[in-house]
Amino acid sequence: MLSRRQKYILLKFFSLFSVVRGYNILIIVFAQYLTSVYILAPEKPLSEVVFDLRLLMLVLASAATIAGGYIINNFYDSEKDLINRPIKSKLDRLVSQNTKLSFYFVLNFLAVIMASYVSFKAVLFFSVYIFGIWFYSHKLKKLPFIGNVTSAVLTITPFFAIFMYYKNFDTVIFVHATYLFLIISMRELTKDLENIKGDLAQNYKTIPITYGERASKIMLSIMSALTLIPTYLLLYHFQIGHMYFFFYACLGLLGLFLFILWQSKTKIHYLILHNILKFILLAGVFSILLIDVSVILNRI
Repeated sequence: MLSRRQKYILLKFFSLFSVVRGYNILIIVFAQYLTSVYILAPEKPLSEVVFDLRLLMLVLASAATIAGGYIINNFYDSEKDLINRPIKSKLDRLVSQNTKLSFYFVLNFLAVIMASYVSFKAVLFFSVYIFGIWFYSHKLKKLPFIGNVTSAVLTITPFFAIFMYYKNFDTVIFVHATYLFLIISMRELTKDLENIKGDLAQNYKTIPITYGERASKIMLSIMSALTLIPTYLLLYHFQIGHMYFFFYACLGLLGLFLFILWQSKTKIHYLILHNILKFILLAGVFSILLIDVSVILNRI
């Protein structure tokens, strides 16, 4: 049996893990390595990529910055989250705001230190990224369109760090990035629909509040249709191996998404839509392995 102190420490750990969305960070780290191995540096031996210390520093700097971003976002959204996510908010509040802010500064400091191992340009990159996350959380996220676009850009920024590191400018990378940007943008707008009650109470000028739910649904439908462009290009103009399974499955999932979207009236409906998009993003990470299923054996 755990002692009272051990239970207290465990609860604090889970609270902090919840605040920094540790599960999301682990997925992003995994995605960065898969992207490096399969897309950005396909010609390099596997060991050269996996054991590249400078790549590790970039990935860890990204993880620290993202964790810090979740903390500062949680700090500014604490009142809104009490309405939108009461259960999660109670868990998050087990760690004091002062502790969260202290951890935020430590994480950002560590991110800059790790980036300095790579280059001065990397330090500048992460310094701008850290400022961008703070400015988004403090100001931009309350604005329609600007907040959504900024959030989507900040989400894919860690991949730009390794993209610039390998200096791989193949067209296929930009097509993949376009598809990712569209799905993330759809997720952000769906979250706005899901969180209307809390956003309205805190005077957030999101797209659903400013222009209405119908306009938001039309925008989501347009973005869903736009995903057909990168999907077509990736399926018929680039070599993506067995990853075509993922894109064909996504066509069906996005069709289901649109069907549910236009029937949606309550928060639970929007939560289902949000989870469909989260599943697409998660499946997309693991589907990178399908680009070349023999790559691990061939490149050891």
